[in-house]
Amino acid sequence: MSHIVYVNLPVADAARARAFYEGLGFSTVEQFTGEHTTCIRLTEGACLMLLDRETFASFAPGPGPVADPHESTGVLVAIPRDIREAVDAIVEAAVAHGGSDTGRKQEYGDVMYGRCFRDPDGNTFEPGWMDTEKMRAAMAAQKG
Repeated sequence: MSHIVYVNLPVADAARARAFYEGLGFSTVEQFTGEHTTCIRLTEGACLMLLDRETFASFAPGPGPVADPHESTGVLVAIPRDIREAVDAIVEAAVAHGGSDTGRKQEYGDVMYGRCFRDPDGNTFEPGWMDTEKMRAAMAAQKG
């Protein structure tokens, strides 16, 4: 049995959310997509479950109302990219499809690079690239 992490996020409109994420190049998992939900595969092991606010509220255990990601940040979803240029490309695609670039960049030389964007519903994503071999070497050097 494969293990997949599903990150559930509230959205105003599941169809609009689907168009946004497909515009970024992600695929839709049709078997978990309906009128009020859209399932987007981020990686082989991670999917977004985008639920309209009413549906999200019916899943949430409470207490209180569903948070508004335009008002506060409750989760940061990191999205791995294979190369540094892909980080810039996905942020540019997000802006072109109705999202926004937060302007935040994390640069760690030739080891790691990341940026940040928000989808049209205000949910925050951090696409990033890392040279895992250089990161392991750097971490090993700190331990030594």
